[in-house]
Amino acid sequence: MVMHEAFIDTIERKTAVVGVIGLGYVGLPLILCFAEKGFTTIGLDIDGKKTAALMGGESYIRHIPSSRIQAAVEGGLFTATTDFSMAARCDAVLIAVPTPLNKNREPDVQYIVAACEAIAPHVRKGQLIVLESSTYPGTTDEVMIPILERGGLKVDRDFFAAFSPEREDPANKDFRTETISKVIGATSPQGLAAAEKLYGQVVVTTVPVSSTKAAEATKLVENIFRAVNIALVNELKTTFMKMGIDVWEVIDAAKTKPFGFMPFYPGPGLGGHCIPIDPFYLTWKAREFGVSTKFIELAGEINNAMPDFVVHRVMEVLNESGRSLKGARVLVLGLAYKANVDDMRESPTFHLFDRLEAGGAIVDYNDPYIPVITETREHARYTGRRSVPVAAGYDLMLIATAHDEYRSIDFSRFHIPIVDTRNVLKGTSPCFHKA
Repeated sequence: MVMHEAFIDTIERKTAVVGVIGLGYVGLPLILCFAEKGFTTIGLDIDGKKTAALMGGESYIRHIPSSRIQAAVEGGLFTATTDFSMAARCDAVLIAVPTPLNKNREPDVQYIVAACEAIAPHVRKGQLIVLESSTYPGTTDEVMIPILERGGLKVDRDFFAAFSPEREDPANKDFRTETISKVIGATSPQGLAAAEKLYGQVVVTTVPVSSTKAAEATKLVENIFRAVNIALVNELKTTFMKMGIDVWEVIDAAKTKPFGFMPFYPGPGLGGHCIPIDPFYLTWKAREFGVSTKFIELAGEINNAMPDFVVHRVMEVLNESGRSLKGARVLVLGLAYKANVDDMRESPTFHLFDRLEAGGAIVDYNDPYIPVITETREHARYTGRRSVPVAAGYDLMLIATAHDEYRSIDFSRFHIPIVDTRNVLKGTSPCFHKA
């Protein structure tokens, strides 16, 4: 039996062991899907606290219930470990690690490199290695495969390699891992068939493309599309505010058109691990080919300027009430980058903290989903800061995240200005100000 047929046979018989590197917002729900379909799974992560919690049946991601983890562990189908030699036991290894930007806004693939180097000594014949991390076109071929081949094995002769971009949207009530189609690109038709068979066990449909580069580019296009359109409505917001027009009302009216329009909404900046980062992976790679991606870079400039716009608006509102930013007590509502999740990765709220405190404000935050700020790569100085109650004693409150909890608060009882960047209040408060 040839290699890809043997791999497919293990999938069909559910004897294949599936490994996932990186047990975060992407890796954890993915590995649980395989366990729930009856596959033995091994989760690999460098964080021993995470693996210990998981083996105790405890979830550290709010929208993933502990009951799913408990069932997988107790059923003997899920093991979490920091021992990367366990990759040798896996028939498929899926890599879902972060891909941030460095301080120069250039791709930082150190986590991909580290994951590949950790498993390279344990790669064996017949395995399928899939990269899921969002990255620039060429990463699978130029970074992952050369590391995996160091031991003498060769791609498509001894093992398969593929790229399948993650499409997680935490806490989305309409879509979850299993119901989102999966784009897959591989380095050979046999590798593609193997990867399609694997993912076909847990997702509604697979979408094969011609190469790993095409799959990598697909992810970037998805997020560049969103980044550019968000930049557009952010620019429209600042323009319409000068004209006395409510951009939220305009968008709600425009989206009644049944064709040719898709609503996007403004905010205090971009957050999450994808949209603020992925576009710059392409702008960086494009320079290698002598191409300037002006449209993408302009969108980035507009989105990156939104925290400054919001803070300027806060200063205006404080001035109207006879206060300056210096010495003002400001409560920021929402640290998570999107509503109703506990994910603070790349949250624009951190940039609001920076700018408000640089202006002399005394800043607290409230977030019902994030009681304490854990260590982050770029905002370590906020580690340990705790969420405080929404209460009196502040000069201004700034709504940065549209958590459902904020919609039920009667802000009028505080008798202070409320600056709303997310249209949570929809103008219902007498002290309401848009930003």
